Amino acid sequence: MNMFRVALAAAALSFTSATVALAQAPTTAGAAAPAVASGPLKIGYTSVEYVLSQMPESRQIEADLKAYSTQLENQLKSKYADYQGKAEAYQKGAATMTDVVKADKEKELTTMQQSIQEFQRSADQNLQQKQQTLLKPALDKLQKTIDAVANENGYTYVLNSDGASPVLLHGPKEGDISDLVLKKMGVTPGANAAAAAPKVSAPAATPVSNTAASKTKVKTKK
Repeated sequence: MNMFRVALAAAALSFTSATVALAQAPTTAGAAAPAVASGPLKIGYTSVEYVLSQMPESRQIEADLKAYSTQLENQLKSKYADYQGKAEAYQKGAATMTDVVKADKEKELTTMQQSIQEFQRSADQNLQQKQQTLLKPALDKLQKTIDAVANENGYTYVLNSDGASPVLLHGPKEGDISDLVLKKMGVTPGANAAAAAPKVSAPAATPVSNTAASKTKVKTKK
């Protein structure tokens, strides 16, 4: 599974959700409406997922995620190899074991099996947390750059065009500020387009037999 692309999509969705929340937030009765600059509104949009994938930080994030995923997978394989070895030894010697010894071995195997299953669950959660930690600096940088580009170019609002239900339904090409954001960060638009889509697999689930008995926000500029 392409965990890095999933992480980018999730990050893009958080931008979208924040924008929707701002747009749908009810006005409290009696509260003064926010001041809006006179003149027509200038609305821009960007693809958060695209911009993140073009940022040089994405390559390091990909490498770090892959290394962490490999580490978790190796730990899981080690646990399973230990379990498998003891399960095979139990099968070979079960016929000559006393009831007390057999019960003790079965209890040990059951405990090991439960430990492996718990590790599989926690490994997926840990990988997701690692993704969020690695992405946060890049998302913060992106947010600040969007703010700067919006201010410099007179955009009142900037929407996110990503997601299964994107905030943006239609917009002119000149409203797309993605390349402006990249240039502001010193990144050449499209420079990473030829790179293969990064793939970071989650720790592979190892079958265990019963031998013994997976907040960034968008701020509007007024």
